[in-house]
Amino acid sequence: MLFSSITFLFMFLPVVLAVYYIAPYKIKNIVLLLASLFFYAWGEPVYVILMVLSIVFNYFCGRDICSYADDERRARLSMAFAVVVNLLILGFFKYYGFLLDTVNAVFPVNISYRELPLPVGISFYTFQALSYILDIYRKKAEPQKNILYFALYISMFPQLIAGPIIRYTDIEGQLRRRKISASKIGQGAMLFITGLAKKAVLANTAGAVFEGISENPVGSLSALTAWIGAFSYAFQIYYDFSGYSDMALGLGKMFGFEFQKNFDYPYISKSVTEFWRRWHISLSSWFREYVYIPLGGSRCSVSRNIFNLMVVWTLTGMWHGAAWNFIAWGFYYGVILVLEKYVWGASLDEMPPVVRHIYAGIIVLVGWVFFFSPSLGYSLRYLLAMIGGGAGLADAHGVFLLYTHWLLYLLAAAGASPLGNRLIHRIIRLFRGRTLRTVAASAVYMGIFLMAVAFLVTDTFNPFLYFRF
Repeated sequence: MLFSSITFLFMFLPVVLAVYYIAPYKIKNIVLLLASLFFYAWGEPVYVILMVLSIVFNYFCGRDICSYADDERRARLSMAFAVVVNLLILGFFKYYGFLLDTVNAVFPVNISYRELPLPVGISFYTFQALSYILDIYRKKAEPQKNILYFALYISMFPQLIAGPIIRYTDIEGQLRRRKISASKIGQGAMLFITGLAKKAVLANTAGAVFEGISENPVGSLSALTAWIGAFSYAFQIYYDFSGYSDMALGLGKMFGFEFQKNFDYPYISKSVTEFWRRWHISLSSWFREYVYIPLGGSRCSVSRNIFNLMVVWTLTGMWHGAAWNFIAWGFYYGVILVLEKYVWGASLDEMPPVVRHIYAGIIVLVGWVFFFSPSLGYSLRYLLAMIGGGAGLADAHGVFLLYTHWLLYLLAAAGASPLGNRLIHRIIRLFRGRTLRTVAASAVYMGIFLMAVAFLVTDTFNPFLYFRF
């Protein structure tokens, strides 16, 4: 079930909110847990069993690790067992086909296999389970004794499908006690509506442009059209993923939870290092906390730090998908970040801000080519088209796309910076008095909601890109 579906907006969510608010406080977690399992089973009726098994397994592993608090060796073995099992399950569903395809391509064999659909959200809830296990082992968290609370942590539907990745220590107290108020519900509703509009209006429209371009043979693309395609995808994935994250944060607030912000206007960055502090913050934080720092972080020799960075970014690429272009994408960013840190970072800081913005923008757009390409070879051919190696520098198709979609790119660029949010708040502040401003805010966000719903009703292009990760 999609957040941006009519079924969710006008059936599932209103019913769940009504039951949740009416229910006594003691059973609110149970209501939310049952709703979350139903939400997941709606699209994954078989794989909900896998998620329940993951919940039970990690719950008892956490208890087991804690029982060996005075025996470091047995605690480490218990932790290692839990981590390996979680990674094996994730690896089987996500990478076994990729590994067999690679073996078949490299060796003179033809191993056949049945292609299994990837369980939706498995990368996200597996990483949450791993953070729980590792924090217990490192004595940064106590194991949850109430299995229903732990089940809710893993399966909570607002952030189950595409994050943000929530660390157990961040919401441990909220699972036991949290505040639900009218102001919090209102804030959550505004966040949700903002995310819905990002997805339905901007992401889907930019996605349709990109899909139209990508349907053409890459060799037939002019440089202008290829760049428009890259820009369109950059806006699509940003508004798709940040829109989902805004909806997740907004839903969390409606149910009394506070989740970590996942995006902080990444396209205004002046370096790639800054970009990754602003993009998918929960994933970057997860890899920093559980991979980069344990490897030694930056408190080591230069060569070791370079190794640590490359390991982290290769794994980041693999997390996003089982294909060589994703591995290349992660490796590409690892190299860029190493170069920014040890080669040209100081020189970059001395450049004018506009030059640094252009530099970061070009690097990120090239990265998205690796990300959206169906293969590594396609990405290289697309990059060649971006410098005129396809159908020349410009053509009528590219000019037509600019002429017919200039308003989309203008709105998308404004919304990708603080400017769009400031403009909405400035309109609301035109009204004096708390009551008038409340009415004005309600009218503005209701208008945005109705516009988003209108786009959803007439638009058939409505997938969330990160569902497949």
